[in-house]
Amino acid sequence: SFNHYLRKDIKMKLLVVVAIAALCLAQVDARKKKKTAAAVAELQEQVASLLGEISSLRDQVDSANEALAEVSSLREQVASAGEAVEASKTDSAWQALHMAAAAACRGSTASGGTGPWGNAVIPKENTRSCDDICGATAHNVCDADVSLIGYPGKAADYTNPIGYFYNYGCGTPGNTDVNFDEVKAEEGRIRAENVTYYRFCCCRMA
Repeated sequence: SFNHYLRKDIKMKLLVVVAIAALCLAQVDARKKKKTAAAVAELQEQVASLLGEISSLRDQVDSANEALAEVSSLREQVASAGEAVEASKTDSAWQALHMAAAAACRGSTASGGTGPWGNAVIPKENTRSCDDICGATAHNVCDADVSLIGYPGKAADYTNPIGYFYNYGCGTPGNTDVNFDEVKAEEGRIRAENVTYYRFCCCRMA
């Protein structure tokens, strides 16, 4: 009947519509997949780029840490060198004092330091006499007990003293001020602003 054909035609058209709709959906889904795949690929490239940048930054951080370690090592070397220089200056100051003491002993010795052996300059302990100090060494005869002080800096005129000296004699301790005792003095005292006397025994072999 007509209605039968009409219903059949409607069904066919509906099937075609469904088929077209399905095809359209498939095409849309395919486009979405392509877009999604493209987006994923782009994200992968960005991630790879970021990982490369992170790796580069890590290398830079490692290089910076190595540079900081080198700087720290250099600072330690500079500090050590500075300490060595300061120690050298102090040692030189003590040596200059010892040479002055030797010269003072040379001038204070009646014989002028004659004999087959070198004559000795020995630091004087503040509570003992030079007779006792020389007597306890191979250079067992005392010729003099000298006390010296010299001021730092270059002389500026011909009237102001640059130093002083005493000869206390060998038999008594003399001035017992502990500050005159080099052995008991602090290492850097000779370079301190508080300039003081230091005492020495002029000793020779009998």
